[in-house]
Amino acid sequence: MEIRVDDLLGPEIVMLLNEHLEDMYATSPPESVHALDLSKLRQPEITFWTVWDNGQLAACGGIKQLTTTHAEIKSMRVANAHRRKGVAAKLLQHILDFAQTKGYQKISLETGTMDFFAPARQLYSRFGFQEGDTFADYPIDPNSMFMHKIL
Repeated sequence: MEIRVDDLLGPEIVMLLNEHLEDMYATSPPESVHALDLSKLRQPEITFWTVWDNGQLAACGGIKQLTTTHAEIKSMRVANAHRRKGVAAKLLQHILDFAQTKGYQKISLETGTMDFFAPARQLYSRFGFQEGDTFADYPIDPNSMFMHKIL
């Protein structure tokens, strides 16, 4: 398995992120969808990775710098064919390792409260993320859960 920084231009990542957005809109009311489209992910404050397994795109995810000490995980997604294989855990560990090298002291994320998001919440909890208050420019929303980890 190879994890690499991605420029978000390849057709595989475009398809995976479109699938991600479609699922977000299928499971959440529009005002509760906070996933970013490609143009918003291609920002200098975001570092984005893809995970490749035998030439196939297995997963993606990024980190957005909010301040010099606080960052946010963005657009974590595992391709359907690669779920339940530990890919998300490897990518999350990679992101956390990167965050430590950048000197971030806190990592936050927003995820859904619906059953669809239960595996993601369990993964983040396993890595020490705890439920907490809203952050950045997120509104209080019953469909959103905010999780944080102190590094």
